[in-house]
Amino acid sequence: MGRARPAEDARQGDHLCLAFADDLEQRRVMTAYLRAGLERGERVIYYADRNTPETVLSWLRAAGVDPTPALRSGQLGVTTADDSYLAAGPFDPDAMVAALHKEVADALAAGYRGYRVSGEMGWATRGVPGAERLGEYETKVDEVFAGRPASAICQYDARRFAPAELDAFERRHPATVELTPLYDDAVLRLVPYFRSGRRAVRVAGTVDHRTTQALAAALEAVRGWSGDVWLDMGDLEFIDLAGLRALVAAAERLPDGRRLHIVELAPLLSRVVSVVGWDTSPSLTVRAREGRA
Repeated sequence: MGRARPAEDARQGDHLCLAFADDLEQRRVMTAYLRAGLERGERVIYYADRNTPETVLSWLRAAGVDPTPALRSGQLGVTTADDSYLAAGPFDPDAMVAALHKEVADALAAGYRGYRVSGEMGWATRGVPGAERLGEYETKVDEVFAGRPASAICQYDARRFAPAELDAFERRHPATVELTPLYDDAVLRLVPYFRSGRRAVRVAGTVDHRTTQALAAALEAVRGWSGDVWLDMGDLEFIDLAGLRALVAAAERLPDGRRLHIVELAPLLSRVVSVVGWDTSPSLTVRAREGRA
C-alpha cells in the first residue's frame, strides 16, 4: 500500500482509502476534499450512507461554501448509496465500474477540469446481496482513476467493520488518507492511522526534552479510544529516557485489561526497556523491529 497524504492534497489519478473512527475526522476530511474539487473546477459527487445528503451539504455550508450554485449547475451531486452502489438492487462491481467510467467521461465532455467522487461504504455491512464482492470492486475500480483526471476516496468507518475486514479493504487501495496529526512540528510528528485494521499512532522524529510533553499529551488523548493502544515507532529517530518513562506511565494509566503495544522499536531501545524491567508491566508490550540495527 502506498503512502498516506492529506485529503486536500489528493491528486488526479488517486484512489484513496479513508479509515476513520471519529465523526469529526470524517467531516474534516470530506469537507476538505469536496471543497478542493469545487475550487478546482472539477465535477464532485458524494454517495452518502450513514449520513444524509443534507448533512453532507451542511458540512460545506459550515466551512463557508454555499453549495447551491454547484448543485444547480450540476458541478456537485450528493446522493445515497441506495441510488448509486445499489441502484440495480444487488451490488454489481462491474456495473459500478462501468458507471464511474461514464461519469468521468461525461464530466470531461461537459468541460469540467476533472472528476472526484467519495462514497461511504457502510452499506456493505447491511447484508445487501453482492456486498461480499466489495473487495473485488476496490481492485477493479483502480482502472477508473489511474492516469486520468479523476480521483476517489472510499470511506470505511472502523466502528462498522471488523479489523481484518478493514485491513483487507485498505490494502486494496494504492494509498490512504492521512488523518489529522495529534502533534506536528519540525522535531516530532504523531499521526493516527490504522495498523492491521486497528487504531494506532505513528511516531516520527525525535522525543526529547522538547517533545516529551507532547508525546505524553497525545497518549493521554488516545486513552479515550476503545481497546488497546498501538504505537508504531518505525520512524522514530531518537527517544531519551524521559520519553521512555512517558510511555511506561501512559501504559500504567490504562484501565485494567487494556494494553499499550509498542511496535517497530529499535532493537537497542528495546533492550534498554528490557534491562530496566519496564517490559514486565502487564499493561505494556514491546516488539523490536527486525532487520535494522
